[in-house]
Formats: sequence, C-alpha cells, structure tokens
Amino acid sequence: MSAVLVIGGSDSSGGAGLVRDIATLTELSTQALCAVTAVTAQTDGAVLSVYPLPPPLVREQIVSALATGRVRAIKIGMLATLDTVLAVAEGIAAHAAVPVVLDPVLAASSGGTLLEAAGLVALRQQLLPRATLLTPNIPECAALLGTALARSETELLQQGCALLALGARAVLLKGGHAATPEATDLLLTGADAVRRFSAPRSASGRRGTGCTLACAIAAGLAAGLELSAACARAKDYLSNWLRAPATPN
Repeated sequence: MSAVLVIGGSDSSGGAGLVRDIATLTELSTQALCAVTAVTAQTDGAVLSVYPLPPPLVREQIVSALATGRVRAIKIGMLATLDTVLAVAEGIAAHAAVPVVLDPVLAASSGGTLLEAAGLVALRQQLLPRATLLTPNIPECAALLGTALARSETELLQQGCALLALGARAVLLKGGHAATPEATDLLLTGADAVRRFSAPRSASGRRGTGCTLACAIAAGLAAGLELSAACARAKDYLSNWLRAPATPN
C-alpha cells in the first residue's frame, strides 16, 4: 500500500485538517502518516483557538515519518506560524524526490486566520519552490501574491503564472469561489500549458473540500499517477464526496 505523509493541524469538529486527510486517504486505499503542526478548537462555524506545537517536535515528526521509507508523497496543509513553516521546510529538505502537494491554508472557511503574516512570507520563500503542486483557491492566490482578487479566468491564469515564477512546478487554481455555473479548476504547468477540470457546483456547504482535493491528489501521486491524471481522479473523488450524504468521519 502506498503512503502519504500529511502535515497539518487537527480540527476538533472533524470537518477539515488531519481528520479529513486521513478519511480521504483511507477511502483511497492509501496509508496515512501524520505530522501534527497545531491543535485547534473549532466548530463548523468558528475557530475558537489555535495552539501551535513546538517547531522542533513538528520537524521530528516529519523526519521520523520519512525515515520509515514508506512515504511516496507529502501533503502540507495548516502551518500556523513562521517557525513551523521553517521546521517543515527543514524536515523535508533531504527528500527532494518525494512529490509535495502544498495546500496553502491561510484562513478557515469561517474566517479565522490560520497562518500568520510572517509565515506567509516564509511559505512563499521556503516551501513554494519545493511544491510539486500548489493548490490555492482564488482568495489564496491573491494573498500569496499580495494582489487583488482575480475577476476573470485571464486574471487568474496571470496569477497562476506569477506563482509558477516563484518556484512551484505546477499550480492547480481552484474555482470554487468563482461565479461560474460549474466549479472549474485550472491545472497550470506553464504559461501555455493549462488543463481544465470541471464539475457541477455543490450546494452541500461541506467543509474540508480543499483538504480533500489536495490529499486525494497526493494519494494519486503516491500511487504513481502522472500529475494530470492524479488531479482528474481527485476531482472526481471530491465531486462524489460532495454528492454523498454527510456521515461522521
């Protein structure tokens, strides 16, 4: 069985974070190894508190997980602080051959901040160049670049190219926040290399969609799928998950 190392925070409500990551990997027959970056107290409507773990402990979790030799992909989610970003970058540095899916978790869907400003700068400098795939939504694109929200696909693709210029090898621009009939994600691997993945919009209101998609892509990469195929499979998985009745994780 292939294995993915998931690096991120816990969510006491079970809607997102490591709980959602593990559920996704389990459903995709992929082993989950974990490095916890922070413990959060959340409901479906609010982030009540965030307690970052000591950065040396975060690094030790990553190093020990990678030392098993089983990890075939890494998915990075919530990091919370500058020191945690640096610890993660240090922890994965010796494993450049392992693909990394970087989900830039900057804020909760309820509005709580999940990465401090200095951590965002470090993420751009230290982790974005390590990303096999970066998976931002429209607000995250703008925040990563310090620009206004993209108002059209042309503007969004321009922002995606700017993220490629910062070092990401590929960018999946998620269209969940776009005002379009379908939710269309754009996989950008170069200025003229774009593939679209579309699905009907869901009115389910379920949390954890970003975690689910990024983790499903990591599972595909761990299984040996090419990036575009991993994204396509993950999009189908997410669409099916959104259509299914919600059940406890």
